[in-house]
Amino acid sequence: MAICGAGRGVLRGVVLSLCWLCMASGAARAADVQDMLGRRIAIPDRPLRLVSLAPSITETAYALGREGWLVGVTAVCDYPPAARALPRVGGIAAPSLEQVVYLQPDLVLLTAEGNSRETMGQLERLGLATFALRPDSYEGVLESILAMGRALAAEVSAGRVVEGIRDRVRLVRERVAGRSRPSVLYLIWGDPPIAAGAGSYLHDLLALAGGRSIVWERAVPYPRLNWEQIVGRAPDVILRADHREGAESAGPVRAVPPEWIAWQAVPAIRTGHVVSVPGNTILRPGPRIDDGVSLLARSIHPSAFDAQGAR
Repeated sequence: MAICGAGRGVLRGVVLSLCWLCMASGAARAADVQDMLGRRIAIPDRPLRLVSLAPSITETAYALGREGWLVGVTAVCDYPPAARALPRVGGIAAPSLEQVVYLQPDLVLLTAEGNSRETMGQLERLGLATFALRPDSYEGVLESILAMGRALAAEVSAGRVVEGIRDRVRLVRERVAGRSRPSVLYLIWGDPPIAAGAGSYLHDLLALAGGRSIVWERAVPYPRLNWEQIVGRAPDVILRADHREGAESAGPVRAVPPEWIAWQAVPAIRTGHVVSVPGNTILRPGPRIDDGVSLLARSIHPSAFDAQGAR
C-alpha cells in the first residue's frame, strides 16, 4: 500500500522519536557513580565484566553476590576458594596490563591500599574504565563496600554486609569494654620490622580491639622501625602478621621468636605477650574485617574470651 507524503512525514517523525527514546534510555542506563578518589565514573547498568586488582575487592564482589561478573583477579586472590579458579592478571603492585586488556573488562576495580596511581593511569590510557577504593580507616573499609555496592548495582546487599560487620564489631567492643588498653605494636612484616601506623585502617582496628597503637605518626601508614624505637616505645603486646599457608585455620599463636629473646627491655617480650596472628583476614580491608577485629581482640585480651572471662 502506498503511503502519501503526509503519511511518510508522520512515519519519519515516529521513527526519529523512537530513536531518540532509545538513545535517552541507553544514556539513563549508564549510572554516574563517584569512586573514593572523587572521580565520576560512567558505569553501564548491566552485568559487567570485572577485573579485581586486590584480594579485598574480590572478597567484596563475592559478598555482594557479584562473583559471576568477575573475569579476572590477582594471583593472591584466594578467598573464597572458588576465586582461585578465575583467570589471573599478576600481582597487586604490578599486574599484567596485557592480561587485563585481553580480558576485555568493562570496569577494573582498584584499591589505594595496594595498587598504585601509576597502574590506574596506565589502565586509563589503554581505554579501560577504573573504579578506585580508599579503605584507609575502619569507616573507609565500610564505605568501600558501600561504594562497590553503588558501582555494581548491589546497594541492598552492601548495606546488609556493612550492617552485619557493625553488629559483630559491636559485640567485640562490648567484650573488651572496661579493660585496660595495653600499648600494642602490630607488625605486618618482621624483618625488617614494618608496622601498622596511624594513617592505616589497622590503627583503627587495634583501637576497636581494645589496644593502643605505639605508632601514632600519620606521615607514613606503614613505617619501617628499628629495635631502638621499639624498645623506646615499650609495647605491652606485639602482634605479628602470620603470612604462612594455613595460618587462618591455626589461629593466633603465642610465642616469642628466639632471635627476639635478647630484647628483654621490651615489656611484650619480657612477659611473652607476642602473638602471631593470621594475616589474610586482618590485612584485607574487606567484608571479613569483623573477623579481623575479633582476632586482634582475642590476641590482646585473651582472658576476655576464655570460658571464665566470657560475658
